Amino acid sequence: MRKKVLVDLSSLKDIYCGLGQVALAYGKYFQENYKREEAHYLLTLLLPKKMFGMFGNEVEYIDSTSWFAKQFLFSFLKFDIWHSVHQLSRFKPKFKSTKYILTVHDLNYLYERTGRRKARKHLQIQRKINRADAIICISEFVKSEVENNIELKGKQCNVIYNGVEILDENFALKPNAEIQLPFFFSLGVIWKKKNFHVLLDMMKLMPEKHLYIAGKEAKRKRENGYAESIKKRIKDENITNVTLLGAVSHDEKIWLYKNCEAFLFPSLFEGFGLPIIEAMQFGKPVFSSKETSLKEIGGDFAYFWEDFEPNSMKDKINNNLYEFYKNKEIAEAEKQYAYSFSYVKHFEEYEKLYTTI
Repeated sequence: MRKKVLVDLSSLKDIYCGLGQVALAYGKYFQENYKREEAHYLLTLLLPKKMFGMFGNEVEYIDSTSWFAKQFLFSFLKFDIWHSVHQLSRFKPKFKSTKYILTVHDLNYLYERTGRRKARKHLQIQRKINRADAIICISEFVKSEVENNIELKGKQCNVIYNGVEILDENFALKPNAEIQLPFFFSLGVIWKKKNFHVLLDMMKLMPEKHLYIAGKEAKRKRENGYAESIKKRIKDENITNVTLLGAVSHDEKIWLYKNCEAFLFPSLFEGFGLPIIEAMQFGKPVFSSKETSLKEIGGDFAYFWEDFEPNSMKDKINNNLYEFYKNKEIAEAEKQYAYSFSYVKHFEEYEKLYTTI
């Protein structure tokens, strides 16, 4: 008898955040590769009702947004395997016999929160780890974070790197904004941990360049002032070569990657750093912070700022940009490295888990 597998894609409620993009990639993969008659398991996706049918008719759907689902549904529906594709979901299996696969993306709360809020989040994660039958981390960095901060009680953590969707440049769509060429590009939700403000002083030193930052403004109350502070600095300091584009579509993102001169990523906290690999698919030089997982994921192909001093950041770009484009072999090797983070490899490892756990 084939096992019943539920994959929790409830983070699709916000496709513009990193976890929403991860869930979207899962859905697309299943749409293209899962065939009910041929598969070794029966697949159900937990996601917002507005997305029912979005990933084809081979899978079953359960609404993650209804009050009934949150309160009662999983008290009656039983699955053999439950996969939470990230550690922040509020859903979990009700039956003890259900095997629980938990994918951990980060423990950023350890650095972003204090006091009771930090303790409460830590307890939530600890309970999920206690319940999990398989603990998967998206990078060696995250694995070390979990091992050093969570009581595993003899359980093992394993690493399965995030799969990265191969972006098709044929779908590139220019944003509805005036874009000056050449330009630098940066991407992410506009909140403090993304550290975008350090780019402002650097761009003052590079008046011949223009930077476009794409990303929605954070909804969290404690983050609301960050985007406003950046806008205020741009206005008050007359920084004419930095533009906030707001949220962009998938196809607009592709256009920006395809046409930028370089991708900049000064983030302080990343469990993986998906945009780095996406930019590398287009053979673009990537300039990144070396914090958390970024040194690991960027590998030998990203250029890492040693600090966030504006002149130092500018020099890192100026000293490497010309050489990158001068040697075409660098870009080609970088592309092959980016393609190694394929969803095929990613899901081969997870499907092995689905059938053997």
